[in-house]
Amino acid sequence: MDSITGRLLSVNVGKPQNLTWHGRTVYTAVWKRPVEGPVQVRWLNIDGDGQGDLAGHGGEQRAVFVYQIESYQYWQDQLDRDDFEYGQFGENFTVAGLGDDQVCIGDRYRIGEALFEVTQPRVTCYRVGIRMNDPQIPALLVSRHRPGFYLRVLREGAVQAGDDIVPVASGPQAMTVAETDALLYLPGHPRKQLLRALEIPALSEGWKASFRAMLDQPEAEANAGLTAVSPPPAWPGFRPLTVTAVEAETDSIVSVQLADAGGAAVPAALPGQFLVLRLPVSPGQPPLLRSYSLSGPPGAPAYRVSVKREPHGAGSQFICSRVRAGDVLEAAAPRGTFTLRPGQEPVLLISAGVGATPVLAMLDALAAAKSGRDIWWLHGARNRAEEPFAAESRSLLTTLASGHRHICYSHPGADDVQGRDYQTTGRLTAAVLAGLNLPRSADAYICGPAGFMAEVSAALVGLGVDGSRVHTEIFGAAPSQTPGIAAAVTRPPHPPAGEPGTGPAVAFARSGLTVPWDPGYASLLELAEACDVPVRWSCRTGVCHTCETGLLSGKVSYAPDPVDDPADGDILICCSQPSGDLALDL
Repeated sequence: MDSITGRLLSVNVGKPQNLTWHGRTVYTAVWKRPVEGPVQVRWLNIDGDGQGDLAGHGGEQRAVFVYQIESYQYWQDQLDRDDFEYGQFGENFTVAGLGDDQVCIGDRYRIGEALFEVTQPRVTCYRVGIRMNDPQIPALLVSRHRPGFYLRVLREGAVQAGDDIVPVASGPQAMTVAETDALLYLPGHPRKQLLRALEIPALSEGWKASFRAMLDQPEAEANAGLTAVSPPPAWPGFRPLTVTAVEAETDSIVSVQLADAGGAAVPAALPGQFLVLRLPVSPGQPPLLRSYSLSGPPGAPAYRVSVKREPHGAGSQFICSRVRAGDVLEAAAPRGTFTLRPGQEPVLLISAGVGATPVLAMLDALAAAKSGRDIWWLHGARNRAEEPFAAESRSLLTTLASGHRHICYSHPGADDVQGRDYQTTGRLTAAVLAGLNLPRSADAYICGPAGFMAEVSAALVGLGVDGSRVHTEIFGAAPSQTPGIAAAVTRPPHPPAGEPGTGPAVAFARSGLTVPWDPGYASLLELAEACDVPVRWSCRTGVCHTCETGLLSGKVSYAPDPVDDPADGDILICCSQPSGDLALDL
C-alpha cells in the first residue's frame, strides 16, 4: 500500500486557555491555528499544541485529531456559513481525503517523517460547539456521520502542510470511523458488530470499555456503554405502599417493611437497589423525597428499607419518630446500578455503619442461591450495640459454603468479646484489608461514608483488585462531572436566583430541593446548574448520555431530540424540559 490517498492541507496547534462561557470559566484548547513550515510530531502531541481536558482528549491514543476539508465544504453548505478557517473543528490535521466513511480503525498512514495509526472517532464534546458558536454541532457531527478521528503516533517525525498521506497498512475488520462512531452513539448496537469492534487491536481502550459495557447488558440498548443504567422501573411514578412493621435494628437505625395494600407481592428488586420515598413531613408543604437502600431479601413479598436517624435529617427523623405500622407511604420503583453482578468470582461485601443495607441484600441473594462463590463480609461499626444486622448477617454467612467474616469495632463495649463479636479493634482500614489475604479476582461492593469508600477502594486497587470490579454506592448526590469547567466554591443546592418560575414543580430527590420551572431555561440541566444541584454532562446536546438521569415521576419533552433514546425510566437532562410536575434522581 504505497499509493497516495490524501494530502495534509494544514497543521494546526493551540495551547489551552481560559474563556468565559455561560458565566463560567472553561479551560480549553479547541482554538487551533495553522503552523507554517515543518513541525515535530511527538508521541503524545505536536510541538506547540496542548489539551485542556486530558480525560477526554490527548494521551497516546488521542495524540493527533484529524478533520477533512470535504466535511468543511459539507458544513459550509448545510449551515450556510463562509467564515471557516483551518482548525475550525479543533483539529490538528486538516486533510484532503481520508473520509470518515472510508478510513478504518487500525489503518496506518505515513505523513512526512511520521507514522500514524487510527485509534477512534472524536469523542463528542460541547467545546466544539463553543468554537463553532453553534451548540448543536456535537450532535450534528454524530448524526451526519462526520465526527473526524484520532491518530496514535507510531514513529515521531516532522510534518508540514503539503505532505502526501500514504497508506501503509489496513486495519483488521475494516470497520470505518463513521461505522464505529454510529455503533456507540446512534440507535442500534448489534452484538455481532460490538464483537467485531472488540477484535480491532488499535481501537482505544476507552471505546473498547464502552462496547464491553454494551455487551454486558441483556440487550445492547440505550447507550449502555456510555452510562450505567438501571433495568426499566417496575412501575411509573409513585405508588402507595402500606407500612406493615417498624423494627429497631440499633438505637439509631430502624427498618420499615412496605407492602402492597392489596396483599400482592411487590415486584422483585435487584440486590443493592434503592427506593425513593415521598415523605409528608410538613402539612401544606411539598413532600420530601428521600432515597433508602433496600435491605431485605430481593425476592421477598414486601420491601424493607433501613434508615439511620440523623440529627439534622428531616426525612430520617420523620421515619424513625413518626412512621407506624398501618401508615401509607408513596414509593417510586426500585432503582440503582449498584447491584450484584452474576458470575463465579469471589465477592467482597464491605461496609461501615448503615452502609450495610445494600450489601446485606446482596448477601441475602447469595445465600438464597446457595452460592459456592468465595464471599467475604467485612464491616466496621462502633460496637455490637451499634452494628446493624449483626445476627442476620452471621446467620446468612453460616449457610454459605465459603463465607468469611471480619468485623471491626472502633470502640468495643464492655461486653463485646473479640473473636466472637468482632475480630479487630479500630476502624476497617487499608492496613486491616492488607492483612486478610483477600482474593484479587473478586468483585467488591462498598458502601459507607465517602471517605471510607475512597480509602477502601484505593486500598483494594493497591492490593491488586481490578479497579473496574470495585463498585461503590453513594447515598446522596453524586459528584459533578463538568469537563473543562474551572473549579468553583461548592454551594448546597438552593432555589435559583431571581423571581421564582411559574411552571411545573421540579423535584431533585437526592438534593432535597423542589423548585418551579422557568421557561427561560433551555433545559433541566440549566435549571439544575442554576440551583447548584450536582450534575454530570459532556455534550449538552443529547449525544453522549453522560447526563442520563432517573425519572422518578412525570414526563418531559425534548428540544432537540436525543440522537439515541435513554433507557426506559431515564431522561437526558441536557436537552429536556418538563411537561408537568416531575421528580428526578438528582
